[in-house]
Amino acid sequence: IDSYNIRLSEMLEAIDTLAFMKMDQRLYKYLTDKVKIMRSTTLTTTHQQIAHDLNTSRVVISRLLKQLENEKKIELNRNKIEVLEF
Repeated sequence: IDSYNIRLSEMLEAIDTLAFMKMDQRLYKYLTDKVKIMRSTTLTTTHQQIAHDLNTSRVVISRLLKQLENEKKIELNRNKIEVLEF
């Protein structure tokens, strides 16, 4: 039953994220969730892979990542993203 409750909670969180969060919020949540899963503040990925995972275009992801970098929440490097705040 605990497993069922956990899965149901994860599903409801995913639906809430897709239905009600703006793309910039979804992107930041995606990055912080990945950091927690990977147990590392440095993510090795591409803008294209993130766009694919979030079902949007690479151009949108690149623009939003730059915005997060300007807000000092992340640091961008080639194929690496350092999450500074989470």
